[in-house]
Amino acid sequence: MEIDEAIRGCEDRRLQTKYNNATSVIQRALALYPVEEVAFSFNGGKDSTVLLHLLRAGYFLHKAGNNSAAANGDVKDFPIRIIYFESPSAFPEINSFTYDTAATYGLQIDTICLDFKSGLETLLKDKPIRAIFLGVRMGDPTAVGQEQFSPSSPGWPPFMRVNPILDWSYRDVWAFLLTCKVKYCSLYDQGYTSIGSIYDTVPNSLLSIINSSNKFKPAYLLSDGRLERAGRVKRKSSAGGQLTADSNGLDVHKNSTLTASIIAVGDEILFGIVEDQLGPYLCRKLGSIGWSVLQCSVVHNNIDSVAEEVERQKSKTDMVFIYGGVGPLHSDVTLAGIAKAFDVRLAPDEEFEEYLRHIIGDQCIGDRNEMAQLPEGITELLHHDKLAVPLMKCQNVIILNATNVSEMEKQWDCLVELTKSSDLLILLEPFISKHMTTNLSDVEVAQPLSKLCLEFPDLYIGCYRKARYGSLVISFKGKDQARLELAIKALQNKFQSGAFLDTKKDD
Repeated sequence: MEIDEAIRGCEDRRLQTKYNNATSVIQRALALYPVEEVAFSFNGGKDSTVLLHLLRAGYFLHKAGNNSAAANGDVKDFPIRIIYFESPSAFPEINSFTYDTAATYGLQIDTICLDFKSGLETLLKDKPIRAIFLGVRMGDPTAVGQEQFSPSSPGWPPFMRVNPILDWSYRDVWAFLLTCKVKYCSLYDQGYTSIGSIYDTVPNSLLSIINSSNKFKPAYLLSDGRLERAGRVKRKSSAGGQLTADSNGLDVHKNSTLTASIIAVGDEILFGIVEDQLGPYLCRKLGSIGWSVLQCSVVHNNIDSVAEEVERQKSKTDMVFIYGGVGPLHSDVTLAGIAKAFDVRLAPDEEFEEYLRHIIGDQCIGDRNEMAQLPEGITELLHHDKLAVPLMKCQNVIILNATNVSEMEKQWDCLVELTKSSDLLILLEPFISKHMTTNLSDVEVAQPLSKLCLEFPDLYIGCYRKARYGSLVISFKGKDQARLELAIKALQNKFQSGAFLDTKKDD
């Protein structure tokens, strides 16, 4: 009852709307299923804590609607069964908070020491559970394709997944917890913003206190909820046996190579109306961080064309960069094509819609909802203070909205800055290029160059002409300066002195 009073007494209209919608979902579930046949999967995290108190309030409202005594506040029990999947890799603070919470509110808790699927199979054999409340929010990896009521996936035990906070944002979660003044896991006061296991979770570096190497502000002070998962990083054991976080996505294997593909969406390019300058710019920038571009392609402003190309490239390369076709027009189909490539739907994103409302005010009212529809469950908004509109990342596809080189330059710089505080991209040693020119004919250099490629398989060696009857340019590209110099010397030794008229270097 105190939860209901706290929300109704606050001035946050958005939070009140979210609360009303969530408790309506809960009351509907309790009307459909006997309380003995429902359960709540609690994991001690902030989302689960929100849902616990929403369930308490929703159960109170459900009983109040059917019982005059309950309407006067005489609801003292909470009979919904709690399922807790205890893991050896869980933080001790999560375990302590879970059991303390159960004791505080008199919860019936079933502790399961198996994985989620196996544990459910075991539980459902003994308990007549038909519906399970889950603290899933849009953007979670498991949220793809889910609605507020979604049957379990094929191959899983049959039950109804009930997701009352599916449309809640990071901001909504903390607004609820702070407004209701309920306890949450102490890790959130230590800078953790999204808690997984002890092996993949560290405090969010965006909350680090200046001039302090090991102190962080609490999670509710994170200004941009889109960066909630910035503390989810790969961890590795150091020589001393302690677990340390990887350095913000900077790979230790600097001389390795990652691959990228670039997709331009635009009939204007294919019709010859405009010349694409963004693709070559991205190629140069990707080379400057040690990535190798395997393919650049241009596709029509057509959902199927975009979907087919994204589907091909996302499985071939480590990252796909796509630009063009983003906006409110009927011909702007990039987001819809990406959604189709990943087999998800386009769904309204309330946080992004609120962001757009802040930018455009009451203009473009008819198009606002369409502009805020993003590929469901896989879209991460890449917000930077220098960008008027955030970029987007859908798994290994990064969506850029630049229309010229100047805009692309700003967006690229922001991507690199964001990489330093997250695992967005991996920064590798840049490629080094050297070019030599010669007046020798193609026939004279063909065989020696072929042999040179076999001698230096770690380098890219190619040739081209700027004009059909101009000098031949031999291009060397790699990450090892000494290897480049050795290859050039080997080529020069195959010909008479002075055969190569000029050597120049560009990075």
